[in-house]
Amino acid sequence: MQITPVTPDLGAEIRGVDLRAAGTAEITAIQQAFARHSVLFIRDQDLTLDDQLAITRKFGSVLRVPYVEGVASHPDIIAVLKEASEKKISTFGGTWHSDFSFLPEPPAATLLYSVELPPVGGDTIWVNMAEAYRRLPDDVKARIDGLRARHSIEASFGANMAPEARRALHERFPDAEHPVVRTHPETGEKVLFVNAFATHFVNYHTPANVRVGFDYAPGAGDLLNYLIRQAAIPEYQVRWRWTPNSVAFWDNRATQHYAVMDYPPCHRKMERAGIKGEATF
Repeated sequence: MQITPVTPDLGAEIRGVDLRAAGTAEITAIQQAFARHSVLFIRDQDLTLDDQLAITRKFGSVLRVPYVEGVASHPDIIAVLKEASEKKISTFGGTWHSDFSFLPEPPAATLLYSVELPPVGGDTIWVNMAEAYRRLPDDVKARIDGLRARHSIEASFGANMAPEARRALHERFPDAEHPVVRTHPETGEKVLFVNAFATHFVNYHTPANVRVGFDYAPGAGDLLNYLIRQAAIPEYQVRWRWTPNSVAFWDNRATQHYAVMDYPPCHRKMERAGIKGEATF
């Protein structure tokens, strides 16, 4: 088994392993690489739905996502499907986000498997949010220390719903609060944990006569937008070009990702399984 970094700070490609047959030594090596690189890519894996669940269980407890209905025969797996006939030029995951951060205990990790792909396009980009935090100006770090943010599905996916449907969505999935700077439960790293689901700070106080960072005045909305935009900095990112039967396995606590929608009108099918997370701190 060979593990090759894709960028200095994020992502590694693993070759020479069949995930279905991976034993204890290989799983341990993959876990160590996961802690180091946060996103792992493994090509040439011929996986059934049962295989995907079995592999996911080697790394943690499978999470059945409550918001998206799973495959009928395997409800713990979500089919991420884009049909060529779809007219709307958008895609599930087409913003910088951490999976389901509107839940009180967001997923710890995600395994995504490519089934059918467009001839070109449809890449996915990940960003290292621990590195994004490390490179923040010291005055910004001081300002966000102890801040908490509200994460809402109703404000994002419900934005274009009828009022009754939007209220029902909010009642089913109440907003969750998370620290703006999360401590990774395994690595101990500090991670910037705001994304497209974050709507506002819940304990922000405007200081007098203070500027935030190099170009932002101290407004709560400005500060939140500034933090969310850190995900768009290329130096923190890795971009992956999919091939059929590839696996991407990423740390949902340390990264955000963006599904690039540049391939209509084409068919694209992915299959996703998640690992249960924990309360943020």
